[in-house]
Amino acid sequence: MQENRIAPPARIQRNLLAIGERRLLNWLCARMPAWVKPDLLTAIGMAGAVLIFAGYATSLLDEDWLWLCIPGYLLHWFGDSMDGSLARFRHIERPRYGYFLDHSCDGIATFLILLGIGVSPYVRLEVALIAMVGYLLLCIHAFLAVRVLGEMRLSYLNAGPTELRLILISLTFAMLVLGDKQRDMEAMTGFDWFVGSVGVVLIGLFLMQTARSVRKLARIEPAVQ
Repeated sequence: MQENRIAPPARIQRNLLAIGERRLLNWLCARMPAWVKPDLLTAIGMAGAVLIFAGYATSLLDEDWLWLCIPGYLLHWFGDSMDGSLARFRHIERPRYGYFLDHSCDGIATFLILLGIGVSPYVRLEVALIAMVGYLLLCIHAFLAVRVLGEMRLSYLNAGPTELRLILISLTFAMLVLGDKQRDMEAMTGFDWFVGSVGVVLIGLFLMQTARSVRKLARIEPAVQ
């Protein structure tokens, strides 16, 4: 029925890898077997997030378990990036269902990844939670912008989820190479400072974007005199 249709929000994606990634995703979509459905890809992305969590958590036993995180990040990218792309490519979008499921899974995946980093012997849990708060605050801003501005922002400072995954993969390799395990729980490691700094930047971006959105909305809906 016509009244059940909703207009898709304008997608704002200006991350550095956006053009190349879109070409790759379109290439993959055109070659995806018919039995592969968007919900299956969403499940694959969540499986990747679980694998990432397992890799970080089991690094308490042996740092070699960190290698689990690398295929986990690849699976998470593949599932998370392909589910919506395939639905749009095949013109089988379910806007409300897809929006709700995709972003609910994003929240769970972010929780698993940063919790895993926080329970690993490399980064303090409270530091990882700062990064989690920053990321989720930006998600809240993006969700609110869809409602009040009709736009879906997928990148900030020319970086999006794919660039963030590459940063986390690099961080994981650094953990393997440097082995800077946090034996002294009173000390802050280089990994703590890095993850904490990322969290502070994300919180700062949320505050800045919130201020910009408020000014834009004030112009759209000026105060009644």
